[in-house]
Amino acid sequence: MNRFQVKKVAVLGAGVMGAQIAAHLVNVKVPVVLFDLPAKEGPKNGIVTRSVDGLKKLKPSPLGVVSDADLIGQANYEEHMEQLRGCDLIIEAIAERMDWKLDLYSKIAPFLAPHAIVASNTSGLSITKLSEALPESIKPHFCGIHFFNPPRYMTLVELIATPTTEPKVLDDLEAFVTSGLGKGVVRAKDTPNFIANRIGIAGMLATMKEVENFGLTYDVVDDLTGKRLGRASSGTFRTADVVGLDTMAHVVKTLQDNLSLETDPFYESFGTPPVLKALIDAGHLGQKAKAGFFKKVGRDIMRYELESGEYVPAGAKADEVYGRMLKRPAAERLKLLRNAEGPQGQFLWAILRNSFHYAAVHLASIADTARDVDQAMRWGFGMKQGPFELWQEAGWLDVARMVQEDIDAGRALSTAPLPDWVFNGPVAEAGGVHTSQGSWNPSQGVFEARRSLPVYARQHFPELLLGEAGPKFETAGTTLEENDGLRVWTLDGEVLIASIKTKMHAISPDVCEGLMAAVDLAEKEYQGLVVWSGDEPFSAGADLQAMLPAFMAVGVSAIEDAEGFMQQTMLRLRYASVPVVSAVRGLALGGGCELAVHSARRVVHMESYIGLVEVGVGLVPGAGGLTYIARRAAENAETSTGKDLLPFLTEGFTAAAMAKVGTSALESRKLGYVLHSDVIVPHKDELLFVAINEAKALFIGGYRAPHKRLFPVAGRDGKATILGSLVNMRDGGFISQHDFHIASLIAGVVTGGDVEPGTLVNEEYLMTLERQAFCSLIVHPKTQERILGMLNTGKPVRN
Repeated sequence: MNRFQVKKVAVLGAGVMGAQIAAHLVNVKVPVVLFDLPAKEGPKNGIVTRSVDGLKKLKPSPLGVVSDADLIGQANYEEHMEQLRGCDLIIEAIAERMDWKLDLYSKIAPFLAPHAIVASNTSGLSITKLSEALPESIKPHFCGIHFFNPPRYMTLVELIATPTTEPKVLDDLEAFVTSGLGKGVVRAKDTPNFIANRIGIAGMLATMKEVENFGLTYDVVDDLTGKRLGRASSGTFRTADVVGLDTMAHVVKTLQDNLSLETDPFYESFGTPPVLKALIDAGHLGQKAKAGFFKKVGRDIMRYELESGEYVPAGAKADEVYGRMLKRPAAERLKLLRNAEGPQGQFLWAILRNSFHYAAVHLASIADTARDVDQAMRWGFGMKQGPFELWQEAGWLDVARMVQEDIDAGRALSTAPLPDWVFNGPVAEAGGVHTSQGSWNPSQGVFEARRSLPVYARQHFPELLLGEAGPKFETAGTTLEENDGLRVWTLDGEVLIASIKTKMHAISPDVCEGLMAAVDLAEKEYQGLVVWSGDEPFSAGADLQAMLPAFMAVGVSAIEDAEGFMQQTMLRLRYASVPVVSAVRGLALGGGCELAVHSARRVVHMESYIGLVEVGVGLVPGAGGLTYIARRAAENAETSTGKDLLPFLTEGFTAAAMAKVGTSALESRKLGYVLHSDVIVPHKDELLFVAINEAKALFIGGYRAPHKRLFPVAGRDGKATILGSLVNMRDGGFISQHDFHIASLIAGVVTGGDVEPGTLVNEEYLMTLERQAFCSLIVHPKTQERILGMLNTGKPVRN
């Protein structure tokens, strides 16, 4: 197998994007060196050093573990150009100045390896124009690569070829960016702002124009254009603040400078909105300047008012009638909005109409297929559906007629008609642009299938657009066992898969019964068992609501029985004679964390958030989580010459008592919930592929379950030391009396209770202590306040 290997990457430019791209490369274990100009004063690497130090302070963190910033190599163009020779990929991310970029390319050219790919992370400059000034030897290996900010969290990466880019270069880069970096790749044509920013920024400008037309305030607009509309929860103006108003203005200027009425019939709507100019002139650049469309003053959120130039109280919400409209089926929803009499409804129809109109008119010039547009808007702007998906779901021809009627009546932003392919031919006959044959390519006049690069064979269930053909994990494979909580099935007849079906994948009695049955079946006929679900989260924990009816009817004994059954399930997974692999993605909290740590192996998506959080509802981990902490402390202490267990126990105790959650797979490893022998996967859609192969590899390697061993605990002396710290925290006002009580119970379990230090115990003994602590809390009034508060509001109660 001949594949492009990226052993080292150079990132040129230590600005906001360059530094964060370097950070994400470190997250996925790719060696990287970050370049910038030599500093005029102090150490020559001063610019890069300050940029790397800045990464440690950014929120949300661009790094899986903040200390990994130190793994970013630092270099400058004066002293370290020779380092480029060892780099397989060079990502240029300097300022958006054509002359600066071309000057840099001429300087680095003599130091590039013959096989190296050079990619410019421009957000809108012409890739072809950039390539024209390159040496002939570099041109075949040059292309555009456009990450979205922040690069760790945003899925989208656009790749842009030039006429001289070798096709294999783009294929190799797509494979690396997909599997190595965990991104969703869209190939864009070399047009201003490519696909996502072309559609997205045009949409934001159109939204601002319609806000003026209908006289709405920014807080109401964000309430309308966030989750209610199936878009990013931050809405329109909060998103602009996060992106940075100067950054947005730069992208707008790219549109203004590179387009005209001849090339874009919507050009007249690309004027810089007065409010955007006013905010930038005042230095209110958004979140990074602590003021933009919104500003926080103390605990209050304020919004900008253009008329007065002042900030006024925010928090207004949309009329709930439109909230109800937006919950209706797509076809009904759009008709209701189009016929709405109030300004909020008319505004919503206007921005949706504008998005359909703009995407259809420009599809042929900016993208190969409609799939590229919808994926770009999903992955780059956080939309639940792209514009073509929503249009198709609502009834292709019905919506097309409504849009064209508005165009003809002069209500749209442009008089340009919808393209002929919208009304006539294959799209009209199929009822949309996405079909089982593929997505519409207007230039070729065909429905085009997805690219079939080898890297995509690693995705058993890729993210599908509405109307696309492809397997769905809910019905794929052969079902062998199923109840209300769990489906047990197989794709290949060799490894079983257990998929949790409950809300938030909570672990209910049905889930436990299903897991028990799955292990029994796997031991008889299969090589292993993978616990995986095709959507997030992995599991938000035990199903408290399922326990409450039994608790109300029978009392605490019902809870003890339920907890005991969960504990038995965890031990059954741990000691199964075939490997059990947990494929973790998203939240793995409480019981979800306990399920993962009792598996033989974990395959974990980079963006997984793992922790024991029961303290938040006034409980202790009760399905083996505290037992795991005590056992791991004993195992880790075996490598030490000292006999004191407490240093090895402190981190685990603190994580459980403070309900710490790893903010990445890497940080979860620091907390002990992910081990160094586990596999961290950058791409969510490769999780199942890797997990199945891990189970097979363990089986082929002669997997045997671990021995059931006795292990030492810290005993009463360890508990006394921990309690001393807790007393100080309580008396200092850092924790409440109930927090102290819960933490004391946790300390009692992880140290083994009232026994001598070094006493040997087994897992069942510690699990008994867990159950006793759990059941003592479930009847405590303050714990019941916390549980009811969480069930009713979704927020923790501090008491």
